[in-house]
Amino acid sequence: MGGDQQQARDTVIVGFTVYAPPDTDVLTTDQFRIRGHVCEVTGEPGDWHQSPFTGTRGPVQFAADRVTG
Repeated sequence: MGGDQQQARDTVIVGFTVYAPPDTDVLTTDQFRIRGHVCEVTGEPGDWHQSPFTGTRGPVQFAADRVTG
């Protein structure tokens, strides 16, 4: 399992929940730079629909992970 370089390392996954501006185009294959690190989108982005109270569109929400180790 894993090469010599990998055997003594622990894998750490850091997850983020991102709220992007309305109508942001996010694909499951995209990568984003978050806090200086390249992160990959995990799962399907969620789109908050138009508010019935204000008429404004909500953010696009997605999860992104950074894997080290």
